[in-house]
Amino acid sequence: MNPAIEKNSSPFQPPLPGKAGERLAWGRCPGATPGLAIASAAQAWAGLVVAVTRDLQQARQLEQELHLFLQGSDLPILHFPDWETLPYDVFSPLPELVSERLLTLHRLQEARRGVLVVPAATLQQRILPPGYLERHALLLEAGGQLEIEPFRQRLERAGYRCVSQVMGHGEFAVRGSLLDLFPMGSEVPYRIDLFDDEIDSIRIFDPETQRTVERVDGIRLLPAREFPVDEAAVTRFRSNWRNRFEGDPQASPIYREVSEGRLPGGIEYYLPLFHEETATLFDYLAGETLLIQSEGVREEAESFFEQVSERYEERRHDLERPLLPPAELYLRGDELAGRLKSFAGVTWHRGSCEERPKGYSAAIDLASRNLPPLVIQARAARPAGLLEDFLAGFDGKVLFLAESAGRREHLLETLAGFGLKPKAVESWPQFLEQEQRLAITAAPMEQGLLLEEPALAIIPETLLLGERVRQARKRRRAGSEADQVVRNLAELQEGAPVVHEEHGVGRYLGLQSLDVGGMAQEFLTIEYARGDKLYVPVSSLHLISRYTGGAEETAPLHRLGSDQWEKAKKRAAQKVRDAAAELLEIHARRAARQGFAFPEPGDDYRQFAAQFEFEETPDQQAAIDDVVRDMTSPHPMDRVVCGDVGFGKTEVAMRAAFLATAGGKQVAVLVPTTLLAQQHYDNFA
Repeated sequence: MNPAIEKNSSPFQPPLPGKAGERLAWGRCPGATPGLAIASAAQAWAGLVVAVTRDLQQARQLEQELHLFLQGSDLPILHFPDWETLPYDVFSPLPELVSERLLTLHRLQEARRGVLVVPAATLQQRILPPGYLERHALLLEAGGQLEIEPFRQRLERAGYRCVSQVMGHGEFAVRGSLLDLFPMGSEVPYRIDLFDDEIDSIRIFDPETQRTVERVDGIRLLPAREFPVDEAAVTRFRSNWRNRFEGDPQASPIYREVSEGRLPGGIEYYLPLFHEETATLFDYLAGETLLIQSEGVREEAESFFEQVSERYEERRHDLERPLLPPAELYLRGDELAGRLKSFAGVTWHRGSCEERPKGYSAAIDLASRNLPPLVIQARAARPAGLLEDFLAGFDGKVLFLAESAGRREHLLETLAGFGLKPKAVESWPQFLEQEQRLAITAAPMEQGLLLEEPALAIIPETLLLGERVRQARKRRRAGSEADQVVRNLAELQEGAPVVHEEHGVGRYLGLQSLDVGGMAQEFLTIEYARGDKLYVPVSSLHLISRYTGGAEETAPLHRLGSDQWEKAKKRAAQKVRDAAAELLEIHARRAARQGFAFPEPGDDYRQFAAQFEFEETPDQQAAIDDVVRDMTSPHPMDRVVCGDVGFGKTEVAMRAAFLATAGGKQVAVLVPTTLLAQQHYDNFA
């Protein structure tokens, strides 16, 4: 039975397989053509479409393209993130990633249609079985029944942590008739108000202010981890450990901590020991799923499994941390290929499929080709000559893409300077419906496409301006790095000197569970002089920082209740004031002087900067912006940019030299004679 649907609003109709096990090859899929083809396939296929990419970068590009081409459609675009840790790492993935993974798996169990984008390495991973997710999923609704103590035990069995104040995923807190809960898979936490054993109300609340925001009718709970942590699971873990690894299990801190109910970092790489059997993403897919993969997926899978095997060989001899072999954690390349062949499938190729590959029922070249060079050259006699010649010889519709709404306005101004006035549209369907030949919209895509039938072109601004448009990266500004010296308890070792903001330097003795108000809570134990101890709640970890005043062996030990720490802080504050006064005096003298202000950067500078083929890191971009700001200011410039080899100093120096030369001044720039400098700055030299 062919699961394809006849009705499809996409202008591009690639051929699709007719049954499970049938495989097609798509040729001539350059640029963003795979994104358009997969979007069209998702609208025409009756089941789920899974797009398998070679790596994470290709997956992200494909997701960007799908968000454009599926605008106006009710088809969901699912994302199954990787743990973002290296195989056999001693660190656990972020709770936010685990939350998103569990939510995607839960949605896969219910999804009938849509697109799931997943890299090959993530698809190889062995994960929790579907039955575990089904057993631990729970729906809470206002007006329903909830007995607090059994529910609390159920949450703990599902891996949730009882805390004094809920701040992150997988946490809950009980205060009388109020239950605060941050479910996995949810973007917000909830406050459940109980009237006896009945749920009186469920409200969203802000974890920062602890104030409720709005009322909801119900919430769905997912387990807090990808493996069970109840007594039966711990028993199964201990039994499997003894069967898999030789020697005394008590010699391993992993075994001891799990036996005592704690979960050490990197415990996820022992996931098979918690389950009776593991699964893969294939076990969450229905039989009518269509699998579309990039060329080279099997080679990438084999390369990844090889890398995992190398890390295993490097670390397997640690008797305190024995490792499970790679085959118990990941599918081999041939195993992945076998699983892929069991579904109806398509493989896309950048080049032409002149001959039908072995194992495929047909090979079809799509009506697509590469866009020609279209870069706007500021110094040329006809800056937009390449673009104008292309538009003159192309009869189809053209959609220009800008990174954001603000960038769209900038691109509109640039094109208007060459007599091009595309119409702004809000979505891909609107572009297809409108009659005007040239249009522009905001979509963060890096690759374009050129279709022959129907005649249609998509041109992102990266192809016009010769650079990747950079968005300011969002950073969590919870404080400076100095304020977050200790961000995780795993960073502290017992006996290490630590500093409490209010009590001074002591020695960290580890975690201790204490009963406070009838509720067990965890505290950091810090020992001070004369054996005095201070118990700090885990929620107040921000008050603790590492001792950085010298060698750990020579760190002082302050007395609780004395003025020793206050005197030390006053002396330090006095030295800071003296240094600040000296710096202010120096700065005042410099500010009174006048320097040379170079002209503001123009189009020539932006064209020159666009020749740098790599994307700057946030630190590099900040250094460039600071240098440009200093050079265009009338105040004297006093700045040195330094760093390790290959960290962008050449790029900063060459940009400064370009500005200086454009301003009519001579400047000496010392840069390493590297291949990078030779290749990308020959024109400037």
